Parts: sequence; structure tokens; C-alpha cells
Amino acid sequence: MTIKQYMQDNLLLLDGGMGTLLQSAGLQPGELPETWNLTHPDAITAVHKAYFDAGANVVNTNTFGANRFKFSPDELRSVVAAAIANAKKARAESTSEKPMFIALDIGPTGKMLAPLGKLDFEDAVSVFAEVVRLGAEYGADLVFIETMNDSYETKAALLAAKENCSLPVFVSCAYGEDGKLMTGASPAAMVAMLEGMGADAIGVNCSLGPKALFPVVREYLSRASVPVLVKPNAGLPKVENGVTVYDVLPDEFSEDVAEMIKNGVRIAGGCCGTTPDYIAALNRAVSGLSPIPVTEKNITCVSSYTHTVDFGAAPVLIGERINPTGKKRFKEALRAHDMDYIRGEGIAQTERGVHILDVNVGLPEIDETAVLTDAVCELQAILDTPLQIDTASPAAMESALRRYNGKPMINSVNGKKESMDAVFPLAKKYGGVIVALTLDESGIPETASGRFEIAKRILTEAEIYGIQKKDIVFDPLAMTVSADNNAARETLSAVRMIHDELGCHTSLGVSNVSFGLPQRERITSVFFSLALGAGLSAAIMNPYSESMMTAYHSYLALAGLDDACAGYIAYASALADTAPAVQGSAAQNPASAPTGASAPTGASAPTGASAPMGKSSLSGATDLQNAVIRGLRDRAGTLTADAIKAGADPLSVVNDDIIPALDIVGVGFEQKTVYLPQLLMSAEAAKAAFEAVKFAATAEKSAARCAFVLATVKGDIHDIGKNIVKLLLENYGFAVSDLGRDVPPETVAEEVIRLHAPMAGLSALMTTTVPAMEDTIKLLREKAPWCKVVVGGAVLTQEYADAIGADKYAKDAMDTVRWAVEVEERLKAEEV
Repeated sequence: MTIKQYMQDNLLLLDGGMGTLLQSAGLQPGELPETWNLTHPDAITAVHKAYFDAGANVVNTNTFGANRFKFSPDELRSVVAAAIANAKKARAESTSEKPMFIALDIGPTGKMLAPLGKLDFEDAVSVFAEVVRLGAEYGADLVFIETMNDSYETKAALLAAKENCSLPVFVSCAYGEDGKLMTGASPAAMVAMLEGMGADAIGVNCSLGPKALFPVVREYLSRASVPVLVKPNAGLPKVENGVTVYDVLPDEFSEDVAEMIKNGVRIAGGCCGTTPDYIAALNRAVSGLSPIPVTEKNITCVSSYTHTVDFGAAPVLIGERINPTGKKRFKEALRAHDMDYIRGEGIAQTERGVHILDVNVGLPEIDETAVLTDAVCELQAILDTPLQIDTASPAAMESALRRYNGKPMINSVNGKKESMDAVFPLAKKYGGVIVALTLDESGIPETASGRFEIAKRILTEAEIYGIQKKDIVFDPLAMTVSADNNAARETLSAVRMIHDELGCHTSLGVSNVSFGLPQRERITSVFFSLALGAGLSAAIMNPYSESMMTAYHSYLALAGLDDACAGYIAYASALADTAPAVQGSAAQNPASAPTGASAPTGASAPTGASAPMGKSSLSGATDLQNAVIRGLRDRAGTLTADAIKAGADPLSVVNDDIIPALDIVGVGFEQKTVYLPQLLMSAEAAKAAFEAVKFAATAEKSAARCAFVLATVKGDIHDIGKNIVKLLLENYGFAVSDLGRDVPPETVAEEVIRLHAPMAGLSALMTTTVPAMEDTIKLLREKAPWCKVVVGGAVLTQEYADAIGADKYAKDAMDTVRWAVEVEERLKAEEV
């Protein structure tokens, strides 16, 4: 019996933690746990057997951190082969009568993917693929991707698994107390992407105990149409008598997880701090429970790396302006590969209230595959607005879909067999909501019934590829009324038929209806209102058009989709304040479009849509501040250099523009309105501005702060958090000495003494390396008692930090920066 067959009618129990058990067996601080597959195989086998005997159906191999960044190719092969052999031996020796399966365990690489870090997406896919191929070769029953905290790296891992083996793939992510991944993804966003890409089970693990994880689990259960898994920690870690313990005991843990199973979780186990006793207690707690059937949720949604936009609650606005058709300046930007212009268009439309951005770069004289892919990556680097990938080229479409971070709209397929054969396999592999045009080899039917018949055929063909109708949005094609008096009427009828009889969502490029007529916006806006009334789900439209935005907000108010008409009132008030700009050149010049007239979020926004990053903070900001806030690196550097050339005091530029902009983004990050990718891109933009300032030696000297030593402690190679802290500290003027990762305590102490640094920051991701952090702090207390120490990392808590003697526990990078600024200012005051 395969694991997928067993899952159909049974609960599936997973194993628990590995690291803490190995520590108790003698694993030394800094020693790689994966090497024990070779040096201590009996110890690894004993852990696996204990979990099988406790009632687990699945054990994860001891390969969580096994990849090319830790091991040579030959070493990696030996580690994976031994890990699977140890698990197989445990299975053979177990007394359990349950079906038992072996999962190839894959954890994060410990590196941030570009543009936030240096690891290219395809390189990440390659790193994961090496491990997947070895796991399949040596006989794993499934692939278990776990503890992922970045949606982009998660996509790379899942893609590597799907491309390099035929095994079932489970994917589990680690959420913070705010219910988001480290890089900002909501549970809904991860469900959309992972389910769209074909993961066999999805869920959550690590970070928190079962009670704290329940809200995230509930969101998964409300949206997932595949089995949901959960592997909580045994609560939070603390130190008692020098030993790390957790605050949730087996009975409480099993009761809480059993409650999740009663709510629909199908797969459950434990993570950090859990032992075979926890799994045995869980096995007893669920012995009489029947699994809740997995149901189809029928949610049509797209996602970015932070959130989803759902179809059906309120009409979705898709910005049409990133398209060269009829736009001379845009064509020039494409020929010149001017990504600043494309980014500016994306920002301006998002500020005007669109929920999705259409991205079309189709020009005959450019490399569309390369430019479309670059445009998608550049837009996603600075915006969390979901994208609609718009191209007639299958090669360009696949390249952009592969790099897209989330679940995009795919524009488009049509009823021609050639089109469906090209597009449907891509949508099945990468996930996405497909825009389906109701035309075929015979052209566009004149009647609504003809278009309806094509829509039915498209659904039938999509089903052959395993694509559900929830992932298809039909475009019944708005035709120009100047050529056919019945054109608008037939399109509106087709919208109603597709909505009412097929239960599918629809989208229209509404401006086509008025082609060739004077005062086009008047016709277009009325048609838009009629289409909304007919059940239109989405429109590709010009958000700079006052008449279109007015029609949209008026419809929401009249249709009962705007509670107390709050959205309409806010829109009308903003419109009154910015009327000259709206009526002027905004439609031709996005830079002049007012930010105040954009669509308010809330009742009038589609479910899941979020406000543009930092939007409310941009009013009154200077151009340089806007560039830093928006993460426009090149523009920030150019504006800074130009200001200094024009006579601006470099120190004033730093104090009046760059630092205030960083503070705005930092506050947004702390308030959870700005996410890590946006924070880092802003920091990169500020870095470019500082580089321009450094040409003025007096400003550089005046802006400098004290020395700050950073290190990831001995035995830990995960340096994402440390690198983020470094970037932000440098932007605030600190002289950072980055010692890297896997740093011995002696090296940290020597550097602090050499620089007489008043502060040091220590990072650790794994519970097995926290003792090395404590050793480092003890040595600093002895050798450099003046140095204040801040600690951070996924396994740390305030109580844990206090127990190992740290001066500060930082919950995130900005917390470290705020503390460092306070300490330095206090030291300066003491000197005075």
C-alpha cells in the first residue's frame, strides 16, 4: 500500500523532533547532525525505531540540513544513502503493526534567494534537486519539505521535487506569532501556491506550540482542498539547570493536536522538543477518531508572496498599463530595457487601487522571454501586488511562470487546440488562474451562445489536464460597438450565461467596446457598470480614468459591497482633493497620478487584497524618500548624487531624507504593514543612496556610528537573519564587522577586543547550536565585559535569552537596530 492510498481513509501520524534527542545522545555543539548517519548509525536507527514503535506512520530521515552548502557531492550521497538505510533498518526492527513509510526530509538552505540575497532561484532549485534525486534513488517513500519560512525558497524546493522524482511531496512552513512567514506570506497565499503546484499535502510545523499554531491551521483548513498536516513544537523552549526544556508536556500536546484533527487535520506529528513519548500520547489520543474528509473549497484566487486576491466577493481590478499597445513611451522603455519605467508604472497603478497588474511586454524586436521574466522579477522585488502574466509566447510564459513568486493569473488560453495544448501543461505544472478567451479556430462567435459553447469545450479539455474550473476565468471578449450595434449586448449576455450556468468567473478588457468612438471613457465606463451588474468578476482597465474608478466605487456602494458606503465616501473625498490632477494628464503620465484617489481597502476590496506597501506614509515625502521607501535602488542613488551635485549638504541628505525614509519603512515593518522583502529592498535603495553620499568625506565621517560585531554561532550555518541585521545596521551608520557563520566563541571575543566594540550580535537557528551561543556570551563577559550582547533567531525567546545571559533578545532585525541606536546614544550621553 502506498502512502497516498493509506491517506485516503486513515489519519497519518508523523514522528517528532530529532535534534534534541541527538543532543541527549551526545551530539556536540557545532557538530552537524547529518554526519551521525555515518558515525552513529545505531543512534539514528534507535530514534527512528522509537517513533515507529510509538505509533508514527512516517519518520523523516536525518537529512534536514543535507545539501551542497554543507557537504561535497560524495559526502552528500553517503549521508543520504546512510540516512535512508538507517530509517529502513528501524522500520524492519519496529514492533509496530501500522503501515510505515520513510520520508526524505528537506529543510531550508539557510540562504536568502535573490533579489533579497545572493542565491539565484534556479541555483536553489538545483540544490534541492540533488537531494531529491538521491532520496528517490535510495528508496524514500515520499519527500517532506519542512520548516520553510520563505515562499520563494519553498517554491524552488517543491519544483525541484516535482521535476526530479515521482514520489508524493508534503510541504510544511514555519509561521511566526503574526501568522506570517518570515518573508510575509499569509497561510492563504501559501495554500494557493502550493496547492496550485500540486503538493500532495500541505501544512505547518515548528516555531510555536499547538495552541499558538491553531489560527494558522484553521486558515489552512478553510482554504485547502488537499490534506492538511501539522507538526507543532512542544511549546516554547527554556533553560532549566542548564538543560533546554519545553513548556508543553505530552498529554497537553496530544489533546491540542487531537482537537486539530477533529477540525479536519489529516496528518500530525511533532517538531522541536517533542519525543517518542509525545507521539505515543498523540497515538492514544486519536485512536478512536475518524478522519474528516478533505473537501473541495472551490476558491478562485491568485497570490503574490504576501497575500491572495479572491474572485467572487467584490469585482477585481486588473491594471492594464504595463502593455506597449498604443504607448510610444512604453515601447521606448522596453527597447532600452528601462525597468525603472516599468517599476514606476506598477507602483502608480497599485497606488490607484488595482488588485492585480497585467504585465505584457510583447514587442517583435525584443527578446520577450528575457524581458517578461525580468519585468516580473523586478515588479515583485518592490510590490506585493499579484501579477497577470500576459503573453502569446509559450516560452515567455513558462519562463515568467517559473520565476513568479506565488500563484499568478495566466493571460491567456483560447478554444484552439493548439493554444490549450501549449498553455494547460504550464498551468498544471506551475499553478495559476487561466484567462480563457471564448474564441476558437473559427474566430470569435457573434452570439453569446456561441461563446458559451466554446467556454464549455475549454472546461472539458482543461479537465483532461487536471485543471479545475475554479482555476479558469473566462473572457467573453468585449467587441467594439462602433462596428456592431449588438456587440455589447452579446458580450453582456455571455457574461451572465457563464456566471449563471457554468458557475465560472469572468473578466473583460472593457476599453475595447469604445474603440473608434469620441469621448471613449464615457462609453467604456457605462459598459463597465453594465458588465458589473451582469456578474462580471474582473476587468482589465485603466486605473487613471476617473470615470472608470467612479463607476467601480459607485457599483460597490449600490451593490451592497461597501459597508456604510465608506469606500465610496473616502474615494469621493480624495477625488475632490485631487480633481485637477485626475482630470489632467494622469492617464498619459503615471507619475502625475494622485495617490489619494486609490481604492480603499476593506469592504470594497476583494477578499485577501491588501493595501499597497507603505502607501499611507508616502504623502508629503520627497522624491528621494519615496525612492528609498519603494526600494528603487538606482533611482535612490541617482537622486542622491544629483542633490549633492546641486549643492545639497551630504549630511542633510542623510538626516533629512535617507534616515527618515528608513524609519518610515522600519515602523511599517514593526507594525506588520511592511514585510521583510520590502524592508530589504528599501535597505538596498538606502545603501545606494549612502554610496553616493560617501563621496563627501565629511558627511561620511559625521554619520558614522560605533563598531558592532556580528556572527552566527559555532555549528550553525544559517545566516539569513544575521545578514538582514547587517544590512540594516550599516544603513543606520554602524561600522559592522561581520564574522560570518559557524564562528567559534574565541573569534568573536578577539574581534570585540580588537575593535573595542560596545555591542555584539549573535544568531542561531537550531536548538543544537544555542549552547554555543551561551558559551560565546560567557567568554565575552570574561574577556570583554564592556560589550553588550543581543541575540536572535528562530529558536530564541526572551526567557531563553535571559537564561544564557544576553543583554537583549531581538524579535526581528528592526528590533536590533532600535536597540543598537539606543545603546549608542546612551553611551554618548555617558561620555558627555
